[in-house]
Amino acid sequence: MALGAKRSKVLWLVLGKGGRLVLTGALIGAIGAYAVGRLLVSLIPSLPTRDPGALAVISVGLLAIALLACYVPARRATRVDPMVALRYE
Repeated sequence: MALGAKRSKVLWLVLGKGGRLVLTGALIGAIGAYAVGRLLVSLIPSLPTRDPGALAVISVGLLAIALLACYVPARRATRVDPMVALRYE
């Protein structure tokens, strides 16, 4: 913002970087959950089959919480006066 960026651009920059990390983690987690589910079903045949609906609901909930956790510091970063931040550094 000290170099002319608008508050909305700074907000989307921070949210974009956090969102990419969140989506990468969600993708790795979904692949891991699928693999572990197949492993458990092969080891214990009496287990009920995997529930993709539950996995989807849990994933969406965790994604929403993670994006909210990215939004709070991003919003705080847009409220900092650039001159105060430059003087602090």
